[in-house]
Amino acid sequence: MGSTETTIRRVAAEDWERVKEIRLDALRDPAASIAFLETYEQAAARPDRFWQDRAAGAATGDDVAQFVAEAADGRWLGTVSARVELPGGAPALEGDVIGVAQTHIVGVFVRPEARGTGLARDLLGAAREWSWSLAEPRIRRVRLFVHEDNARAEAMYVKAGFERSGVALPVPGDETRRELELAVLRG
Repeated sequence: MGSTETTIRRVAAEDWERVKEIRLDALRDPAASIAFLETYEQAAARPDRFWQDRAAGAATGDDVAQFVAEAADGRWLGTVSARVELPGGAPALEGDVIGVAQTHIVGVFVRPEARGTGLARDLLGAAREWSWSLAEPRIRRVRLFVHEDNARAEAMYVKAGFERSGVALPVPGDETRRELELAVLRG
């Protein structure tokens, strides 16, 4: 997956400093306030052990995976993570109900210089392929949430095969705004 200049791969445990760096860069992006529920200040305050554990868990486990788009020169151009959610499990947002085994796409970020190149679609594809590859639980759908004011991101998700599910939940801390669920069902 990816072009000859970019490789899509799963993070390794030893990538923890780069996992931290790309997350902090994402949280500095002008769209961060409607793209992420975490702030730069919150993430920057986390100790190194948090980032080490995060990278280790996303590198090999069957409950979460993080993928990066790595340029030929070693720069990370984007990232996406997928987390397994099981029926009755902890909701992503207030009012959320998990009814089937699914994965939840989070932390989608592509650096400005790589936007519009299809890289986000490739990253989402890697997360979706990983989801479908899990033997247990058998994932029935892949979903994500997008802020109702983030039309550019929603258009990209639709282009990558996601569709609105009809679920709209309040944005934490701002009950006047909504997060829209988009999903892809297993074919």
